[in-house]
Amino acid sequence: MPKLLLAAAQTRPVRASVSALPISRKMVRRFIAGPDSTSALQVTRSLREQGLAVTLDVLGEDITDKAQAAQTAASYRSLLTALSEAGLADRAEVSVKLSAFGQALGADGDKIALENAFTVAEAAQAAGTTMTLDMEDHTTVDSTLGTLAELRAQYPWVGAVLQAALYRTEGDCRDLATAGSRVRLVKGAYAEPASVAHPAKADVDAAYRRCLEILFAGAGHPMIATHDMSLVTEACVRGRDRGDWELQMLYGIRTDEQRLLAAAGIDVRVYLPFGTDWYGYYIRRLAERPANVLFLLRHLNS
Repeated sequence: MPKLLLAAAQTRPVRASVSALPISRKMVRRFIAGPDSTSALQVTRSLREQGLAVTLDVLGEDITDKAQAAQTAASYRSLLTALSEAGLADRAEVSVKLSAFGQALGADGDKIALENAFTVAEAAQAAGTTMTLDMEDHTTVDSTLGTLAELRAQYPWVGAVLQAALYRTEGDCRDLATAGSRVRLVKGAYAEPASVAHPAKADVDAAYRRCLEILFAGAGHPMIATHDMSLVTEACVRGRDRGDWELQMLYGIRTDEQRLLAAAGIDVRVYLPFGTDWYGYYIRRLAERPANVLFLLRHLNS
């Protein structure tokens, strides 16, 4: 069901139908802070008051030209300045998708994305915070890790994301579990072929546990991103000091658990997206919850 939904959702008729549904916009508000940085800052402040840290994502993946990519990078720089001026940068960083910075723009895509990423990393450092490179589908992994290596030469605190669903990820975890390396471990939310990714949920869960073990055995800073409470428990009993690792969860999901874990002394960071280009992110959230998919389909047919 999730892979079929993700594939179907990329077609223009489905995208147009889903985007136009009033129920979609209502559900989107559960997962997304709002349309602009003002909304995002308000939610960030509220989460901080609840003892939670934040990583902010300016939504947008379908970049079609160099000027659009530059504008996305400029939006991140403005956001970082606003976080600093609001006194929120100590508990809020940014997450960026290199596709939004121009990664897919032909032969020069990697170069364009790297140049934009450097400007955002510089702004993050000036604001007193950090940046993490989100991971997208399997075709972008080598490019993203290459960009990560170049950024870390100057900004060693730039974070990485690895997806346990991919067969290659245990090796990538070993390579990145080094001193000072911030690595967010996720299960993976993209529709991947069986040639590169575990097709069964049980296999993904088992791979996640192996990757978690590798990261905690290393000298880096594991960022365990999951809503699976059995995995959360496994991470919490590892015995690392507060500040040496963190849990990460999505905005709008398991909000009560987020607050309880933070109150118990666990560093919890909330992934907080905002913006008007919400479709891709929204569909991936739906695909993770079959009940949400069925709910939406009923409205499509009504």
